[in-house]
Amino acid sequence: MADTIEEKIKNYRTAPFDARFPNVNQTKNCFQNYLDFHRCNKALSDKGMETAPCDWYQRVYKSLCPMSWVEKWDGQIEDGNFPGKI
Repeated sequence: MADTIEEKIKNYRTAPFDARFPNVNQTKNCFQNYLDFHRCNKALSDKGMETAPCDWYQRVYKSLCPMSWVEKWDGQIEDGNFPGKI
């Protein structure tokens, strides 16, 4: 299974279709993948596991989200006032 994840990450070009977000507006998709990345990192690092599978979410949100949003959210996480549940 790890080989397929690493292969998918290696061959990654842009965010694939996600049936949860069928509309043209991908704002929710962007935010959800940002949350999924941080949740994945937190869950795996708390268990002492490698966080490489979380790279997929990071690549997706980086291809969908404007970097100004990501910088704002990162700042909010550091300040402790991020609106999402991680």
